[in-house]
This record gives sequence, C-alpha cells and structure tokens, in this order.
Amino acid sequence: MNFEDQIQQTSFRNNFIKAILNLKYTASWYNAMEVEVFKKHGILAQHFNVLRIVKGASPDPVSPGKILEVMLDSGRDLTRLVDKLVKLGLLSRSTCPSNRRKVDINITEEGVKLTDAVSAEINDFVDGIASLNDEESKQLSALLDKLRNGN
Repeated sequence: MNFEDQIQQTSFRNNFIKAILNLKYTASWYNAMEVEVFKKHGILAQHFNVLRIVKGASPDPVSPGKILEVMLDSGRDLTRLVDKLVKLGLLSRSTCPSNRRKVDINITEEGVKLTDAVSAEINDFVDGIASLNDEESKQLSALLDKLRNGN
C-alpha cells in the first residue's frame, strides 16, 4: 500500500512535504519492526547502538564523549544508557589509568555475544524487507545525504 493510502491523505502542500512525511512514516514503521528484536533481549535501540560503537572500538576503551559523537540518537541520556548496560553485565566502566578525569568504557564478553546475536537478527530482518536493488539503495542514501546536507 502506498503512503497516501496508509495515512489516508492525498493532498500535500508540495511533493517535498509529501516526501518528508513519507520519510518520517517509513522511519517510524522500520523502528517499530526493529524494536521487537531489541525487546526480546531486554534492550532498546539506543542500547544496541552504544554496544555496537563500543564493540567496534574493542579492545580499546571508548570515552562517553566519543560515543556521543557517533550515536544515531544522541538525544538520549548516555549516562543512563551506559548504567543499564553495565548493570546487565554488557559493558564495564573504569577510570582511565593515565587520566583520572577520563572514563573508559569497554564491552564485556557477554556484551559481544549479545551484540552479535542481535546483529544477526537485525540482518535477517533487513534481508527480509529489502525491496530496493543495490543501485536504488545507493540512490536513496545519496538523496538522504543531500537532504541533510542541503546540497
């Protein structure tokens, strides 16, 4: 079903507004589908994002500032996200030995296992909904970059 039928609206101020609304609607649909995977593992999408960032830097520790720089959803309270992941035994937090004002965050073995398991489920999910070919996917990504960067 197309976007207009889904939201039961056929008139838009212009096609750009229609595209923006379709983007928001599609992102919400995707997030709702993805959240089911995270829910099974007792985490949120933001937790998974933090786990992937820390795992990507492993075995080197990551500072909270570095995580915030690259998070997909940087509006969340990183301290609370990390606190929960530490409590679950998925991350560890320690004082940097060379700079006592700095915090080092590392992923635990359990964190690696969970990140790998969730990644596999997300990959299966994405493969199941993939309806764009490689060229269309590149074009969509380029258009989204253009929208964000204004050029």
